[in-house]
Amino acid sequence: MNMELEMEVITVTNVIKADDLSKVYRRVKRKEGIWGSIQGLWKRSYEEKTAVNKVSLQIGKGELVGLIGPNGAGKTTLIKMLTGIIAPTSGSINVLGYYPNDLKNGFKQRYAVVMGQKSQLFFELTTNDMLRLFKEIYGMSDSDYERNRAYFTELFQVKDLLDVQVRTLSLGERMKMELMTALLHNPEILFLDEPTIGLDAIASKQIRGFLKDINKDRGTTIILTSHYMEDIKAICQRSVVINHGSIVYDGQTQELFTRYQRNKKISLAFEQPTVFKERMEPGVMLEETPYRKVISVPKENANELLYRLMTYMPKDIMIEEDDIGTVVERIYKDGDAAYE
Repeated sequence: MNMELEMEVITVTNVIKADDLSKVYRRVKRKEGIWGSIQGLWKRSYEEKTAVNKVSLQIGKGELVGLIGPNGAGKTTLIKMLTGIIAPTSGSINVLGYYPNDLKNGFKQRYAVVMGQKSQLFFELTTNDMLRLFKEIYGMSDSDYERNRAYFTELFQVKDLLDVQVRTLSLGERMKMELMTALLHNPEILFLDEPTIGLDAIASKQIRGFLKDINKDRGTTIILTSHYMEDIKAICQRSVVINHGSIVYDGQTQELFTRYQRNKKISLAFEQPTVFKERMEPGVMLEETPYRKVISVPKENANELLYRLMTYMPKDIMIEEDDIGTVVERIYKDGDAAYE
């Protein structure tokens, strides 16, 4: 009896479950030049590229998970398998009780995908036209449609933009419309692939705020891939780090950055040529010109060094933390990655 209850809890709470999931691409190799092209007509050689390698992953209902890693790590390929866009080479996958690549209508009506580099909007239409189109695609009732449109119009503060052609919107405004269109039918899972790419700091902050509100108000499970550390740190309680197709960390976001994001980069600009009269230890000078200095310093020493640097009256200061590529490298070098 207890086992039956346990199985029921797992079924209810886990909206995504993947075991030993792999995707291998087979690519044609061809010699350069015309002769190589001719030879390829009757004799071809192939190479295999493993994009995702035996990934096992469980995501619970209502979680907000950051999927991070360097370019080519396998993040987008994993998202495409979870949404049924491509089929896995091996392993098992279950999303909301479905095998995604069967592409059943019941499954497609329960999730949404937003890709920062691929718009789902028709640029010649207005947002209202797009919303009406998606209402018909998902078979929404008039009452659900009006209620959801009003909710997202208020949340995104876009009332004045609903009758404007999509092509005339700014990048930040268009991303709001992308989210509004994707969320119109109340999906249980929202997959986001680089949603803030190309956005300025203000628009990025707004998008992060909207995602937190949607997760809190509607219980939507959100899987977010991003290269921007601020996206992950601001909204994701859990992070999954992927490199070379494998998971190298799966745990709390705060623990990840506490353990592996160790340095800060301080960039200073000056109106007049400036020479530092003191040593920057424990910081390391990364770039030095008369009008610009860039220093890398351990996080625990950043405040003390910044205090000293302020005596030089910089015109502008920018402080950045280690990027995700550096974090992933440290996980490997330490040899004791948190993911086991």
